[in-house]
Amino acid sequence: MNPPGVQRRLAAILSADVKGYSRLMGEDEITTVRTLTAYREVMSALIREHRGRVVDAPGDNLLAEFASVVDAVECAVELQREFKSRNAELPTPRRLEFRIGINLGDVIVEGERIYGDGVNIAARVEGLAEPGGISISGTVYDQVKNKLALAYEPLGEHAVKNIREPVRVYRVRPEPQPPGTRPEVGKAAGRRSWRRATLLLGVVLLVVAAGVAVWSLSLRSRSPGAGVTDKPSVAVLPFENMSGDAGQEYFSDGITEDLITGLSKLSGLFVIARNSVFAYKGKTLQPAQVSRELGVRYVLEGSVRKAGNRVRITAQLVDASTGYHVWAERYDRDLKDVFALQDEVTQKIVGVLAVKLTVPEKDRLGRAPTRNLEAYDAVLRGLEYHRRTTKEANAEARKMYARAVELDPGYAMAYAALGWTHLQAWQFQWSRDPETLQRAFELAQQAIALDDSLAGPHGLLAQVYLWKKEHQRAIAQAERAVLLAPNDADGYETLAEVLAWSERADEAIGYIKQAMRLNPQYPFFYLWTLGHAYYLTERSDEAIATLKKLLERNPNFVAAHAFLAVLYGERGLEHEARSEAAAAARLNPQASLESLRQLVPYKNERDLERFLAAMRKWGLK
Repeated sequence: MNPPGVQRRLAAILSADVKGYSRLMGEDEITTVRTLTAYREVMSALIREHRGRVVDAPGDNLLAEFASVVDAVECAVELQREFKSRNAELPTPRRLEFRIGINLGDVIVEGERIYGDGVNIAARVEGLAEPGGISISGTVYDQVKNKLALAYEPLGEHAVKNIREPVRVYRVRPEPQPPGTRPEVGKAAGRRSWRRATLLLGVVLLVVAAGVAVWSLSLRSRSPGAGVTDKPSVAVLPFENMSGDAGQEYFSDGITEDLITGLSKLSGLFVIARNSVFAYKGKTLQPAQVSRELGVRYVLEGSVRKAGNRVRITAQLVDASTGYHVWAERYDRDLKDVFALQDEVTQKIVGVLAVKLTVPEKDRLGRAPTRNLEAYDAVLRGLEYHRRTTKEANAEARKMYARAVELDPGYAMAYAALGWTHLQAWQFQWSRDPETLQRAFELAQQAIALDDSLAGPHGLLAQVYLWKKEHQRAIAQAERAVLLAPNDADGYETLAEVLAWSERADEAIGYIKQAMRLNPQYPFFYLWTLGHAYYLTERSDEAIATLKKLLERNPNFVAAHAFLAVLYGERGLEHEARSEAAAAARLNPQASLESLRQLVPYKNERDLERFLAAMRKWGLK
């Protein structure tokens, strides 16, 4: 019988610490503390995301409690993935490698603190984990062995300090078990590795930017914060072209993108961006693998067959946690019914997943973007060109979009797409005509006048206002785009970019990380937006690491070289600074101090002068 006032409960306890923490502190206290602080923010965020709470965090140790042992193990796996990703960007001697142990046991509760053997065993199991690894007690293993797509390696029974009976311990291997095998058969399984996804880059600031709550508050009143979405998460894989004609690939891709766009408008869902799902095109994958790598529960897959005036679409929604089909259907319709067909698929997903729609979302569903199929086809062909990001492909895309506008003068999306080609030409300096930016502005306004419910035209207008240095208008349009499409990763990236140039770089970091979460296979320019925000918030270590990572993917990105020159110069690393400045000058020989003053859209004159002073120092005239 418990003494009066003593409360007990069963809990899953996670214990973590850093291997070699004393050595790290002895070598560089300040850097170690800064790194640990950043990692601890990630830990707190992921623990909240998995419905746990941090009980205590002395020194390099952390103790957390979960009501669900499954949540605790999933959290530990995601923590180690995130740490591995972050450590890859640090010099080997400065990496923080955590050991994690998990136990399921009875604990004594006293206020916010917990005590007892349940806690002690978690700490002892943690001590048996490898750096960067996870160990679990037998009581945990018994609960999760058939519930998670993980492999487990038995480590036998261990006599641990201050615990009377030996403790069964297992090592967690974050890879799926082959069908029909038991978790204990672990030697081969333990050696297999599965590809690390980048899905956790933005987890620290996930919740508010993702729109977990109902969109009843304005974006301005919310700052991205840590947490989790309880919304159903979906990845729409590229629909397979079954037409027997490679020339029809653009059509099946267009159907896929339209479904992603339609689902992305719904605030009750979490939808992975096109860029990330199309990385799987042409590959044969199990839904469970897609689920792990993109961080979603549901996978939508299917095929498209277009022949003459008929289109056949098959679609199936899979719950990757079980492997079961939640819903499947085949449609055989006239081509003119393609929009109604897409809407029907969206409505089925909404119904099956019990997604609550807002009144504006209900109004938007079912709206056909155009009734002219030839115009629709021209837009799909234009998109195929536009994604190539070359001067020649941009010109071809413009022709296609212009054709769509000619065929249907009321086709809002076609106007917006045409506007993007003008903005891209201006940004990449393929056109030096000052009217190019103005033309993008006019087309964005035309698109909004035709259909104010589309996010794309507002995002385009935000970019134009930014380069016109009308910062408040740019922010308003970027926020509007995010409200209209709360799952559009590029919308969050645009908002982050605008905020960074507008003296709100702290907020920008949260939004760009949310874009990365929605688009794990994000394009290189997301790294520019993140690195620039780090630069403006004086987080120079992270800025340098991020910009260097960008240059690994795109060595010719001028801005990354230029801002690295600034950062290295401020650290007194003159050789590195001169090298980066020379690279920027080589890639953009037309640049001058005056052209940069006119072009760089900082709201704060001090930010502009910081940049120009560095460029002047390294020889720019």
